[in-house]
Amino acid sequence: MAIACSCSCCLQVLLLWAALWTVALAAVAVPAKLKAAPAPVVAGPVSRVEDARMFQIYYGQSFKVIKNFGDGKSYLLMQNTSKMASKTKYCTGRIKSFVIPLANFSVDTTASPGTNAAMAFLNFSHLKYSLHHQFRSVSTEINISVFFLKRNKLLGVLESLKGITSNQVASQCVLQSYTSGNTQLVNRTDAQTLSQFSAQFISNIDDDKGCNFAAYVPLEEDTPLQRAEWIKYLGTFTNSEDRANAVYDAIKRNYLCLSKAAANLSTRFKPIVAWIVYTQGMWTFVKESYALQYVTDAGAEIVDATITNKRFNSSDSEDMDNFHAILCTVDVVIDQTYALEPAEYKLSTFLENINVSQDSCFSFVSNRSIWRFDKRIGVSGTLDWYDGAISQPQLVLGDLIEVFFPTGNYTTIYFRNLAKEEGVTEIGPEMCTRSMSAPMEPITLPCQ
Repeated sequence: MAIACSCSCCLQVLLLWAALWTVALAAVAVPAKLKAAPAPVVAGPVSRVEDARMFQIYYGQSFKVIKNFGDGKSYLLMQNTSKMASKTKYCTGRIKSFVIPLANFSVDTTASPGTNAAMAFLNFSHLKYSLHHQFRSVSTEINISVFFLKRNKLLGVLESLKGITSNQVASQCVLQSYTSGNTQLVNRTDAQTLSQFSAQFISNIDDDKGCNFAAYVPLEEDTPLQRAEWIKYLGTFTNSEDRANAVYDAIKRNYLCLSKAAANLSTRFKPIVAWIVYTQGMWTFVKESYALQYVTDAGAEIVDATITNKRFNSSDSEDMDNFHAILCTVDVVIDQTYALEPAEYKLSTFLENINVSQDSCFSFVSNRSIWRFDKRIGVSGTLDWYDGAISQPQLVLGDLIEVFFPTGNYTTIYFRNLAKEEGVTEIGPEMCTRSMSAPMEPITLPCQ
């Protein structure tokens, strides 16, 4: 009996030993590089790029990396509480490093609509007006302020804006920050002064002359939503991802809802739109992707590109005859011609440039549907189109739906009707009535 027990015990020991030996061999057989490593724990909020194609964001435990496809650089953003931030500094042709959240920053606002758009993401606009679209059965009043006030702290970080290279901006709160002394005017060529800021945002990558320069290029995106998503880009520099995500989600949801509603407004034949521009005596059809996307999303149709791929000389009668022939087929005209003084660009200016009379039989003339997007202007005629409109594409889309399917119960924000002699709205610092540190919700237009 003792012998049997002894044998049984020995067998169990041998089996246990064999099992342990098998596990040990299996562990040795797995290459070290294939062993699962613990996933890094990301500290803080995270943003994921959904639509934009010009940047991507990657997260580590105490850092972020922005891959900017505008200038081909990678920006290493290190949390100021990390050891990395105190030990690491990169400034090469491929990688730059920044300590975040930014203590302060400056923006190149000298003839740079792309960087002026950054202002819009730091603030947000509000308006009191009555809306009544066909896709909404009752009028809705957004009673936020007596007038359309822009940029009331989208991210709530406007206080950190300490430098601008020009006061020619279309942001009342940035203008107020400048007049109050919170933001200073700096020389865009003064490298020593610019180096004092934690970051200098630029839209012209050829102007990259400092280790703290960061390219900001939403205008290189193809669609309105892609441009609007650059709020997430700025949010990474200020650890404001949660806020940026919430704002973009609200904008995108409202934009897509409006676009769906516009599709239901279309009759058997969609309104035909000519988006045109007059430059140095030549008329051409605008082919910018974002503009064409707006027209499509608003339920209309742009003039066929196959018949508009040329320039029309205003001094050549045959050219203008061909141009007029195309225009005879359209219902709405959007005139993008540059005007040094937008307020002085009137219906007579347009008719003279296009060489037609006011009693012309063109549909867009007789139906009084001739539009420009220069309704809101800042200092020296700076257009808010390149500022607030980029951050709030849902408002532009709402304008265009009214342009293409007029109800008469909606007050456009960015577009003014030349045919009805509609004037411009001038933006000044006195129009900013909000605290610079208080973020506000984006406007969402009624849609269901």
